Amino acid sequence: VFDNDGVDVTPRPLYHPDPLTGTAKPSKLLTSQEGSLGSEFISSYSLYQNTLNPSMLGQFTRSAIGSSTVSKSSISTTESIAEVLEEPLFKRERLASFTGLSGAPLEAAPRRRGTPKDKNIFNFFLGDSNAVLFLRMPAGLTTAVHESGDQCQRNKKYDTLCKNRAGNDLYVERMMQTFNGAPKHKDVQCDRIVMEDKGIMSTAWDLYDSYNALELLCSSAGIERALSPHPLGPHWAAPTRVRLGLDWLQFIDSEASSLMDIENVILNKIPEDEVDHSEAILKLDRFRQDLFFMERVLMENIFQPKLAAYRQLPVFKDEEEAEEEVKKEEEEETHREGSTVPANLERLWSFSCDVTKGLNVSSLSWNKANPDLLAVGYGHFGFKEQKRGLACCWSIKNPMWPERIYPSPFGVTALDFSIGTPNLLAVGYYNGTVSVYNVQSTVNIPVLDTSESPQKHLGPIWQLQWIEQDRGTTGDDKREILVSISADGRICKWVIRKGLDCHDLMHLKRTAAGSNRKGSDKEKKGEAALISRQAPGMCFAFHPKDTNIYLAGTEEGHIHKCSCSYNEQYLDTYRGHKGPVYKVTWNPFCPDVFLSCSADWGVIIWQQENTRPFLTFYPTTHVVYDVAWSPKSSYIFAAANESRVEIWDLHISTLDPLIVNVANPGIKFTTVLFAKETDCLLVGDSDGQVAVYELRNMPVALDS
Repeated sequence: VFDNDGVDVTPRPLYHPDPLTGTAKPSKLLTSQEGSLGSEFISSYSLYQNTLNPSMLGQFTRSAIGSSTVSKSSISTTESIAEVLEEPLFKRERLASFTGLSGAPLEAAPRRRGTPKDKNIFNFFLGDSNAVLFLRMPAGLTTAVHESGDQCQRNKKYDTLCKNRAGNDLYVERMMQTFNGAPKHKDVQCDRIVMEDKGIMSTAWDLYDSYNALELLCSSAGIERALSPHPLGPHWAAPTRVRLGLDWLQFIDSEASSLMDIENVILNKIPEDEVDHSEAILKLDRFRQDLFFMERVLMENIFQPKLAAYRQLPVFKDEEEAEEEVKKEEEEETHREGSTVPANLERLWSFSCDVTKGLNVSSLSWNKANPDLLAVGYGHFGFKEQKRGLACCWSIKNPMWPERIYPSPFGVTALDFSIGTPNLLAVGYYNGTVSVYNVQSTVNIPVLDTSESPQKHLGPIWQLQWIEQDRGTTGDDKREILVSISADGRICKWVIRKGLDCHDLMHLKRTAAGSNRKGSDKEKKGEAALISRQAPGMCFAFHPKDTNIYLAGTEEGHIHKCSCSYNEQYLDTYRGHKGPVYKVTWNPFCPDVFLSCSADWGVIIWQQENTRPFLTFYPTTHVVYDVAWSPKSSYIFAAANESRVEIWDLHISTLDPLIVNVANPGIKFTTVLFAKETDCLLVGDSDGQVAVYELRNMPVALDS
């Protein structure tokens, strides 16, 4: 490359190739993905090779294939790039012509431009190409110093126009109509505004206390300010007192409407040395008794209509509500002409709280002396479902919180109130322990316990009941015993003396399929041996007239008729169930009829003289946990299975139940119990609730 004066200004390379190295191989650097960059690089490289000074080439040799080879003398970035470049064919031919020089350096004399001596020397001129403008946006701002600009001239003309506008007749103000902007609708989503009604009840006592507090505050403030010395001297005392008194009256007039501000001022006046007696007041027995009565009054106000329906009393309502109900009843009667209203269950309330939430209701029992007191046991039946246990005493007068709570680490499986001593509550646990509590005491420690007794049960106690037995022949002298049945195959009676003394009434043993009495038939040859001779007991029921005879239901599905006088053999065996018998109960009106339910989905009515079933009911395909006779009719009984509660009236139908109440999803009914003096039914479920239902439109009870 030559400049204007003909001097060689060709750039000299910093890299000198070694002729001993092999031919460079093509690299992936110059592929189609980077074709533009590779082509520019090759063109520049070839240009450099063509204009290279021969004196800087060094020695060259010709290879077998007619191409020149170069070697590397140092490692650099230019070296790595030169290796991957492929030499053009014309370059190889050009370099081959230098091999005859035998390594002698070539000196090129300076030549003037335009008179090349050798035809192989070319002149190249480098320059910039013309610029192409795609978009030109001239600036709208100019400097204030630059007066020659067009924008400054236009600004000066506009300023002159604005100065001449005022008071000139050539300018007239007019209105111009322009296009209005298109309206836009914008929707914003927000939370719904919730409105609540709140009120405060003010009694005559509140008004009286507020008035006395206002007077006390005025008097105390006036006395304190009158006795306090003025800092500026005694001659400022009288005017200051009058002025302070007026200010204080204005303050009272402005703040008297706020009761909270007055109370805060009074509380600030209380000396700090005064002792707080609030905890001592809360522990007073009289204060607790007053709270108890107040709680009863509030519960009566809240549950008054439902409690009236439970006790079958008229509900007190306003005159307008009474007139509306009368009109509705008249309209309903007109629609009901010629049609009968079916019997149904109406839910009144449920005994539940946070303590019983999620627990399984296992047993129910009424108090023998107080019909408003109900004992509820909470415990699971399955071995893998065991959780904490609980025994609670609920009152009809307070359905929201139990009167007594007896917690236990084991599940409660059975409980019952005493007959002769109604304040004693017997509780049976899943671990085989029997505890007796005194519900009159607020202490939740049992007065009697069998946890350390060597004769205690070794399995869960499935039923517990107080029984009165005759001591003499006259029948007036009776004693009360506690009877329990357990999964260890024992039926025991507990007598309260210095503690709980245990006596076994019966050891339940498995019976053969064809024998009705224990030991009546000899063992057959080849009969399969039993794994255990003990038959786990599930339930029992003493005869309502003869307390020496009782029925015992077992896990193998048999019901044995036993006597307290014999503890080695059965009087009879009733076979009909194919699964464990969960409940046996005598009819209160017919002493020779009893009812049983089982895990085989069936309910069976038996006669005492006949060992075969009298009536069999299989309404559903679910386990029947509990049955109960109605205390007002010998035809009506209730059954609780996993999915629903059924009310049967045998006088109307022996095929279909009279009333069916289906459980909520995920809830199982476990126990049923009729109220003693009203037409109500109590149902316990697996969620810790004991629901109270009213039996409505029931058929008239016939004479038993």
